[in-house]
Amino acid sequence: MTFLGLPSATPPAPSAPASPSSPPAPSGRPTGTDRGLDLTLLYRGPLSSCDYDCPYCPFAKRRDTPDQLRTDRAALERFTDWAAGRAGSGDTLSLLFTPWGEGLVRSWYQRALVELSRLPHVRRVAIQTNLSCRTGWLAEADLDTLALWVTYHPGQVTRERFLAKCRELDGLGVRYSVGVVGQPEHLAEARRLRAELAAGVYLWVNAAEGRTYTEAEAADWAALDPHFGYSRHAHPSADRPCRTGESVLSVDGDGTVRRCHFVRDVLGNLYDGSYRAQLRPRGCPLPVCDCHIGYVHLETLPLYELFGSGVLERISHDWPRLR
Repeated sequence: MTFLGLPSATPPAPSAPASPSSPPAPSGRPTGTDRGLDLTLLYRGPLSSCDYDCPYCPFAKRRDTPDQLRTDRAALERFTDWAAGRAGSGDTLSLLFTPWGEGLVRSWYQRALVELSRLPHVRRVAIQTNLSCRTGWLAEADLDTLALWVTYHPGQVTRERFLAKCRELDGLGVRYSVGVVGQPEHLAEARRLRAELAAGVYLWVNAAEGRTYTEAEAADWAALDPHFGYSRHAHPSADRPCRTGESVLSVDGDGTVRRCHFVRDVLGNLYDGSYRAQLRPRGCPLPVCDCHIGYVHLETLPLYELFGSGVLERISHDWPRLR
């Protein structure tokens, strides 16, 4: 299994439930052939450094060189400029940043999220983060559009410090989810976290990579996350319909477009527009999909209905009704 919504391979070398004002869920279908596309883009630039040292993560305590950071910043600014340039094209965009490392400790990721949140053709902009950053910059964003996918890492930050950051988000009115990796040694801490989080904050649990759960163990985690069952097992995907490659795309720092982070076939480039001619329904070429940011887009699973407008930030629309 994967962790934190990230595949376990090494990188290439160089709040509240949805409100009436929340954007609609991605439709999962382009609205036109050459113009008027409704696209969900998962962007991952070359950044691969993180300030945490989680033992289950291959990117722990990595350090990017100044040149690597400059390259990442330039790539992100190019992507942000492209997204801003789609204004008036008829396209609508939903954007999720899935960096190998921690992005929000970098000023250029903060600035990008603020700028993108203010664009009228952007439905949602979200990022995966450990929330080790300061939070004041979020006050500049359009919080009807911006959201955070937050992961709590016991052993890297105290629960008290993490919860203080969550309360800052609550005070600002930021929409966010919180998650943990389902390591057995994290269960007690996860229970304490759930007890102290605001009731409106959805707590998700990712199955630990390579771990098989007994029914009793799975029940313990499902008591925290009623939807843990989707993460517990890999999902058969071979030849099954998936929104990736049609309305959901993966974009890297060079603008290379693939259907998702896990299928390496290239569909074209974002910046020359060559990807657009390749958008069409496709069955998945892989036997199984075991990462949330992949299988959430399988049409054989009911996850677009379950998450609604919270697909990118991983907030189920039925929370907190299930509590």
